[in-house]
Amino acid sequence: MNKDTFSFVVYMIHACANHWKQKPSEIYKNMKSTDCIMGFLIPHYEILHTQSTKYIIEDIEEYLNVRGITV
Repeated sequence: MNKDTFSFVVYMIHACANHWKQKPSEIYKNMKSTDCIMGFLIPHYEILHTQSTKYIIEDIEEYLNVRGITV
């Protein structure tokens, strides 16, 4: 993972935490347990980082919901 991708992942963890009013550590735990980081955010970085934060948060929420995590 390069610096840009890493920064993007950290930014999205904090953006989701702020949006859902949860701790970033909880968001990270849920993303890690569902392979959201390595299986979704990183492989699709080139497309996702051009989208709005709100749109990506909605995508992450859908990704987590499909895998049984309710935010």
